[in-house]
Amino acid sequence: MTDVKGLCDPRFEAVREALAASLARHEVGASVAVRLDGEPVADLWGGHVDAERSVHWERDTLTAVNSTTKNMTALCALVLADRGLLDLAAPVADHWPEFAAAGKEGVLVRHVLSHSAGLPALPAATAVEDLYDWEKVTAGLAARAPEWEPGTAAGYHALTFGFLIGEIVRRVTGRSIGAFLAEEVAGPLGADFHIGLPARHDHRVAPLVPPPALTDEYAATAPPGPDGVTPEAVGPVVRVKDVNSAAWRRAQIPAVNGFGNARSVALLHSVLANGGAAGGVRLLSARGCEPAWQELFRGEDRVLGTPMSWTAGFGRFGDAFGWGGWGGSLVVSDPGSRLTVAYVMNRMLDRDREGDDRGMEIVTAAFGALH
Repeated sequence: MTDVKGLCDPRFEAVREALAASLARHEVGASVAVRLDGEPVADLWGGHVDAERSVHWERDTLTAVNSTTKNMTALCALVLADRGLLDLAAPVADHWPEFAAAGKEGVLVRHVLSHSAGLPALPAATAVEDLYDWEKVTAGLAARAPEWEPGTAAGYHALTFGFLIGEIVRRVTGRSIGAFLAEEVAGPLGADFHIGLPARHDHRVAPLVPPPALTDEYAATAPPGPDGVTPEAVGPVVRVKDVNSAAWRRAQIPAVNGFGNARSVALLHSVLANGGAAGGVRLLSARGCEPAWQELFRGEDRVLGTPMSWTAGFGRFGDAFGWGGWGGSLVVSDPGSRLTVAYVMNRMLDRDREGDDRGMEIVTAAFGALH
């Protein structure tokens, strides 16, 4: 068993054991956090930052969490809604007038949050570098026609989700979503999570490690859905080498380029499972949390090709909600038990070649310990 550092309530010793077993089998480095009633009951880490296993993973190590970032982007929108600055049932164009072009005047904020806005693709962005041009990407989305009648179907907005929500946040607040997150959400909570990572944190970043037998050319993919939506149509191919670049860290791609660790991910997400507060800090009201688990769409996802339940920014799985990222990271919350579990790692696994149960083994251990 690999040495695991950190704190763990005795009730959740199974979580420590699950992380140790995973580190011994699969991982290079990883962190796990569990919060109950908004307070930490497990804050654990172990392994190494580098594939050569020469530098230890430390308490404040950060890494890219890929699409687990969507949870934090959605949280920003829910904070604004709770403050009365954003109406989830109102047209996007109320805040972003140019967005009404090409028949999108009826696209509501909740359609964007639930992946049902009909805008899953970024065909004009053919290279990763195109994603770094915020104005170009958002202008292109404003000009596009939806691929289906908004609200009638859903298709995972893998990259567009962040630009759409991020531009709404920018129009409402006058700040980029990275700045809003830092100043109004992560900052008050003391959460070490970033969209647009400042260079001063680079020394703490554990680069992503590609799956075994693969190189840093390993690329993110999504299965073609029943409508024939292919990864190439969704946006540019993103490789491990891109995510590990300084340009990626500096950019704001709010669907996929957040940097954090399990502690910060769990802290932010636990607010929604704990009536709007965590660690003694209130971020939003109890009612303001409810859209995170109230279903807005259920049915076959046109991009993922699988049945999905989408809420206002999250996947819903039974009584729980949350989402995960390319390579394995994830966060799950259950508002009934007020439990949040987060898992962040740097060793990626390729689901096309092998199963990846690492995160769910942690989640299962945490919920099993609770009950």
